[in-house]
Amino acid sequence: MARILRPAWLLAASAFAPFAAQAAPCANSVDELRALLGDPAFPLAWEETSMADARPLLVTLDERAGGLFVSFVKSGEGLWAEGMATLCRSGGQAEMRFKSGLLRVGPAAGWLLRQALEGGAAIALQPASARELHIGTVGWSGRFVPGSRSIGLKAP
Repeated sequence: MARILRPAWLLAASAFAPFAAQAAPCANSVDELRALLGDPAFPLAWEETSMADARPLLVTLDERAGGLFVSFVKSGEGLWAEGMATLCRSGGQAEMRFKSGLLRVGPAAGWLLRQALEGGAAIALQPASARELHIGTVGWSGRFVPGSRSIGLKAP
């Protein structure tokens, strides 16, 4: 019976392999990120507007060592987190994925955020309006506008 099932399983796996490969288009560089989002001028710096403490979180995207590097810095407090990420798109939102060991959590990150980011993380990005982005993960979310390094934002 096992001999009969094995060829059927291999046939099914090979038939669905092209769909699995196309399931989530991803980017690992700034150019790929902008192409994936369909915006050649997508801002590389974002500043939080929804904070309650008058100290916005600053999010920057950069390219380092041939990959996409993302940092989160809380104004007046310091580093929340930074690391190499892959940005994948699914429907109307994108998701920054950090593998375990590739995300460094800084001293400014609170306990809940530290627990959410431990062992890797996924942080969602979703357009909230033509000039605003919603960024969030388990235990935290905020609204952001292009920061000082930005050069424009394509309307959703």
